[in-house]
Formats: sequence, C-alpha cells, structure tokens
Amino acid sequence: MEKRIVTAAITGAIHTPSMSPHLPITPKEIAQEAVRAYEAGAAVAHIHMRNPENGRPEGNIDSFAEVAAHIKEKTDMIICFTTGGALGMSVEDRLKVVPSFEPELASCNSGSVNFALFHVLERMKEFKYDWEKPFLEMTEDFIFPNTFKTLKQYTQTFKQYGTRPELEVYDTGMINNIAYLISNGYLEEPVYIQFVMGILGGIPATVDNLLFLYNSAKKTIGNFHWSVCAAGKHQIPMCNMALLMDGHVRVGLEDSLYITKGELATSNADQVAKIIRIARELGIDPATPQEARRILGLKGLEKVTY
Repeated sequence: MEKRIVTAAITGAIHTPSMSPHLPITPKEIAQEAVRAYEAGAAVAHIHMRNPENGRPEGNIDSFAEVAAHIKEKTDMIICFTTGGALGMSVEDRLKVVPSFEPELASCNSGSVNFALFHVLERMKEFKYDWEKPFLEMTEDFIFPNTFKTLKQYTQTFKQYGTRPELEVYDTGMINNIAYLISNGYLEEPVYIQFVMGILGGIPATVDNLLFLYNSAKKTIGNFHWSVCAAGKHQIPMCNMALLMDGHVRVGLEDSLYITKGELATSNADQVAKIIRIARELGIDPATPQEARRILGLKGLEKVTY
C-alpha cells in the first residue's frame, strides 16, 4: 500500500481564541506549530493567518511570508497556502498568496456553501475579544462564494505559477464543478481532492457520506488523489475511515480543538501523532514531504518564491 499523506491544518479561520488557549495566533506561533506537526510526522502544513494582536482571521501577505520562511528554514515540509482566506475577504485578496509565493500547493474551494458557525454560540458564554461574537453571528446570513467565474480565475492562476490546487469539496455538487473544470481544460487529471465534512451548510460527516463522495468522484472524475478532513468530534473517526479506504488525511486545530472527548489538544502535533499511531496500527506508514511530493506530482521546494 502506498504511504499516506498527513496534513496539519494549523490554525484556520473558523475557531476563535476564546475556544482554546492553544490556538496559534501570531506568525511565530503558527510557524512553530507547523514545525511541531512536521516533527510528529506531518508532510504538509495548511496555513491561514490571523491578526497577531487579537487572533482575528486575516490574509496579511507579510505574515504569510514570515511563517513560510520559518517553516522552510526548519523543515522541507510542503506548505499548502489557503486561498479560502478569512470569511468576507475578496476573491482577489484570497488569491494573492499564489502569485506572491508560487507555492507547490494551495487550497482551491470548489463551490459556494452556506458556511455556518453561528450555532456554536449556544455553547459560548464569554469572549476574549470583541470581534468574536459578531464574527460568529454573521455566518447565519453568510455565503462563502466560489462561483464558476472564480473557479476559472483561480485555476488559471494556479496553472500560471505551477501551483497544484487542493480542491476542497464541501458537498456532492462540487464534484460536478471539478468535472466541468477538467472537461474544459482548467484542471488536469489526476486532481487532488480534499473532502471537507461536518461543516454546517455542507455534507454531514458520516461513513455513508464519505463512501458516497468517493464513489461519486470515481464515477464522475475517475482519476484523482484524495484526502479527508472533518469538523470537531468527527475528525479522527473520519480520518480513520479514510485510511481504511486508501485515502490521505488532514488533522489540526483548524478542524478540531480536541485530542479526545472533553480534552483540548495542546498542539497540532498531538493530533498528528494520534492519527499516525492509528495508521501504524493498520499497517500504514506516513509519507515524508519528499514522498508526498512524488505522490501528488508537486514541482518541488526549489521552485517556490518564499
């Protein structure tokens, strides 16, 4: 069996600082967490940025540059830059990381979705920063836009700079979007799909739904690599299922703040170590960054501009 790629999604743009004291906020913290994840066995770091003063998700290019330089200095890790950015950012601002850094890999959201976080307010009583509550509240009336015009713009830019898109799929219809982009020359097979499960507004995180997504992609697209990430308590069970199905996996504090029921993860490395321990019990070894580059056909660290 081919080795499996473990991605660590370091901080994301979903959780707020009041939810966990371990959520990395500053560029230094985000970079250090990526290095810890690498030392635990992750081949890829998925990177978002936050305001270092208050933890609000943002897309500051200088902060991305600082984080990327630190990771590159300490490791040979693959950096998957976000082009989802922070909720409410313009398409142009979200895409800046590709021409700015010409990365090997970057996320590419494959369709629009009602990306909802407001429901977590039912469990939150206190907030560390004033922005957190309104940020979560506004998602009750928020659409995360990724139109066909946007998808064409994104994929053309990725191709121009030799960046491989990691195609985020939040629901089944997005598989059709990818098939359309392939048939019209915007994407080349084999594509790399990240099934994102358990977000309110997207597909629920169940075994049946993962099988449905995989089988739908197999029938509609045919040739693809794939990985799974899942929100909250579904993170490890769905990643475990992906391992059994020959898929790759993503863990990290972007997707879940916990290491087990009722216990906060103190680092992304906790979750990386856990899923690798599970993988090895199944007779599966994690891919090194160089092995992951070979599996995904990436251009190599020497061709990035960070």
